[in-house]
Amino acid sequence: MDDTRFIGLNVHKERIAIAVVERAGGLALSNTSARSTTTLMRSGSCASGPGRPGKPLAFCTEAGPCGYGVHRQLTSLGHRCEVVAPSLIPMKPGDRVKTDRRDATLLARLHRAGKLTPIWVPDADH
Repeated sequence: MDDTRFIGLNVHKERIAIAVVERAGGLALSNTSARSTTTLMRSGSCASGPGRPGKPLAFCTEAGPCGYGVHRQLTSLGHRCEVVAPSLIPMKPGDRVKTDRRDATLLARLHRAGKLTPIWVPDADH
């Protein structure tokens, strides 16, 4: 059985909403400040500890200046992280409610289901 934990990140300048979904269907939510992301991922204390040994992590975030920065942080720490364009995220017709927690949860669940198309992430120099 695959123990991958899928982590959806809704990234803003000051805060990051985090949703952790396991292959088995469990869900944990957390909010953190953007400055503590590196510490959070290194310690493995992200919303019920996704960094436990033996648990592969699969991060996903929306494209944008803040999302690209988090992508670079996570990949430099050795984690897998995909970035998706907001326009490529499947939405139900009429579903217009947008909150950070809902967006993070949607990203994690769609990433687990394999329904997201990653985009190219520009280098920090560009």
